[in-house]
Amino acid sequence: MDTNNNNKEKTNNSNNFKTVNDSKSFNNKKEGKKSNFGTNVVIPFFSGVLGCGIVIGTCFGIPSVRSKILNGNYSFTSNSNSNSDSKYNGYVSEVNLSNYSDTAVYAANKILPSIVGIKLEYSVNSPIYEMFGLQGGNSTATATGSGIIISEDGYILTNNHVVSTNSSSNSSDSYYQITEASKLTVTLFNDDTEYEAKIVGKDEQTDLAVIKIEKTGLAKAEFADSDSIKVGEFAMAVGNPIGMQSSVTCGIVSAVNREVTDSDGKQYTLIQTDTAINAGNSGGALVNSEGKVIGINTLKLSGTGIEGMGFAIPINSTTDITSQLIQYSKVKRPYIGITGIDLDEETAKKYNLTVGIYVRSVEDFASAQKAGMKIGDIIIEADGTKVTKMDDLNKIKNSHKIGDEMKLKVNRDGKEEEITLTLGEQP
Repeated sequence: MDTNNNNKEKTNNSNNFKTVNDSKSFNNKKEGKKSNFGTNVVIPFFSGVLGCGIVIGTCFGIPSVRSKILNGNYSFTSNSNSNSDSKYNGYVSEVNLSNYSDTAVYAANKILPSIVGIKLEYSVNSPIYEMFGLQGGNSTATATGSGIIISEDGYILTNNHVVSTNSSSNSSDSYYQITEASKLTVTLFNDDTEYEAKIVGKDEQTDLAVIKIEKTGLAKAEFADSDSIKVGEFAMAVGNPIGMQSSVTCGIVSAVNREVTDSDGKQYTLIQTDTAINAGNSGGALVNSEGKVIGINTLKLSGTGIEGMGFAIPINSTTDITSQLIQYSKVKRPYIGITGIDLDEETAKKYNLTVGIYVRSVEDFASAQKAGMKIGDIIIEADGTKVTKMDDLNKIKNSHKIGDEMKLKVNRDGKEEEITLTLGEQP
């Protein structure tokens, strides 16, 4: 009984509490709570929103701040690849391409005034026309290329094949005979004037040549250290492809010290690039991100399945050649005075000989003859280094100067002998 009464009392009290909702005193409490809610929640909330709006508006009103907000680099996680063994663990960085564009613009503006267009005019004769007494066998042809200004007083570096008309690539067609160039002209950047040029010197072995125009105040190109370039770095080719003067193409350095053999069998050590190099780019510059020359555009591979394989002569390898061409009109090279045949293992085994370089001929009065070298000797070492090809021997020889001594080890009739010769000058 006591328990029921207590519950009843509690229930009645509860009912009474619920019925005072219409009383004046409760209304005062409710109004007080409303007032507290507005003061403590609503006003601070809208004040915060207003403050954020002012801050953001101010930031976007300041150009430097807006630029950092809109153009800053961000990192984000890619959900497309959840493989934890991924090389980059799914993290990708957003790249601002405007930086790349600015680099290309800077490099182009720096190098373009130092690049020239070269035009060669020559005569083409057809012996067949002459044979049958026909008219019209003679015609004039032109070839174009590029060059790099290397001095303010008119010296220009280019490729030998740009200024030569007697190379095998031009004269191999027996139906035509190509004469020496009748006219050589140069066009400067933003200048349509054709300046007549003369050939100062050229070197077929390195495919380099120097020409000169009579003009001063030219924009000399700046050279970089081509020995320090790295695979993947920015590269720009500049020149006059198919006569379109002052064209630039961009890419990267694909490889360094690439051994390449051209169609004439000559070997070069070159910079490989995926930068587009087209006919007429020869003799132009390959430059780095600073607009400094790292190479001379010289070769490209073309054909089905080949894309983006161009080659440039490293600029460091041209400096000595250039100075000799200017000073002597030719390159003075050390000379041994032999012709040789490469003996690989298969050939040596077939003829019961030793692997090395078989001496096929010895030139009269040359260094080799004076040192006692004979036909039939097999050169197996040069300056203590094993050699199996004429290219190996020539590389070691070309590291010397005229007048230097060179030590060779030869196999003569099954016995090894040491020969010391003094290098002469290549005729």
